[in-house]
Amino acid sequence: MLEVTGQIANAHAAFSREALEALPRVELVTSTVVTDGRHVFSGFLLRDLLTQLDAQGSHVTAIGLNDYVVDIPIADFQRFDVIIADRMDGELLSRDRKGPLWIVYPRDDHEVLQDIRYDYRWVWQLYRLEVK
Repeated sequence: MLEVTGQIANAHAAFSREALEALPRVELVTSTVVTDGRHVFSGFLLRDLLTQLDAQGSHVTAIGLNDYVVDIPIADFQRFDVIIADRMDGELLSRDRKGPLWIVYPRDDHEVLQDIRYDYRWVWQLYRLEVK
């Protein structure tokens, strides 16, 4: 379900849905630029995953199933509670609902995150992270 490669302890890690669901879970309530209103997203903190993998890079290249690719500074994950969500409003994210995984920022909690530069970092249909 999610591959992580690059500057991590074992150079490659692959996570099933079950393995991702075993990570400490968090909820985040926020609005998005591609949905109406506020939603409850649930998943895990990206910084927790990178810590578990002993990531050593300065940024992450996030890749979606739709071939969308963006570089995200790892500093974002320390500064903000960025999550990889697998559920929105209690329902599993499907491919037609931005899933199976979606990088979600706490947009409503920080005025700076309401800038378009951060909107580009919301990768839906996420399946791969490359730590560089």
